[in-house]
Amino acid sequence: MGKIVEMEIRFVQIQEQDLTAVKAIYDWYIAHSTATFHTEPVTIEQLKEFIYINHPLYESYLIFEGESIAGYCFLTHFKKRQAYDRTAEITIYLHPDYCNKGLGKTAIIHLENTARKKGLKNLIGTISGDNTGSIRLFEKMGFVQCAHYRQVGEKFNQVLDVVGYQKLI
Repeated sequence: MGKIVEMEIRFVQIQEQDLTAVKAIYDWYIAHSTATFHTEPVTIEQLKEFIYINHPLYESYLIFEGESIAGYCFLTHFKKRQAYDRTAEITIYLHPDYCNKGLGKTAIIHLENTARKKGLKNLIGTISGDNTGSIRLFEKMGFVQCAHYRQVGEKFNQVLDVVGYQKLI
C-alpha cells in the first residue's frame, strides 16, 4: 500500500517582489492553455491591474507547498463600480507541477474564508468553457453556473465559450 504524503500548504500575501514569480506561472498558462485569454506575455504593470497588493478588500496570495511556490490565487473586482463591492472574482493558477493534488480546493476554501472576513457576499469564477477541470472543481466546491457566453474568445485557432460560476457566501 502506498504512503499518503501530507502537503504543507501556506498562503502568503503577494508583495511587489513576488510578481515575477506570479508572472512566470501566468505566462506558462498564456503560452500553453486556454485558462486565460491573454495570448501574449503580460508585463508586471499589467498584472497589477487585476492582482492587487495590500488592497483593503481584494487580497492576493502566493500558494506555497513546503518552500516551493505552487501557485497563486486572488480576489479581485468583479466590476469596478461601487455597487459591486459585495462581490469578488476568484482566480487560481497553479504551477503545472502542482495541478490535480487538491490545492485548488484548498485555495478556494482559503479565499472563501478571506472573502467572508472582508464582508464579501458573492464569489464569481470566470472559466473557459473547455476547462473541464476547473469547472468540476468549482461545482464540487458549491459554485453554480450563472452564465454561459458562447464563442466569445479565440485562442490556438479554437473558438471558445466562457462560463460563469457563482457562490453566495
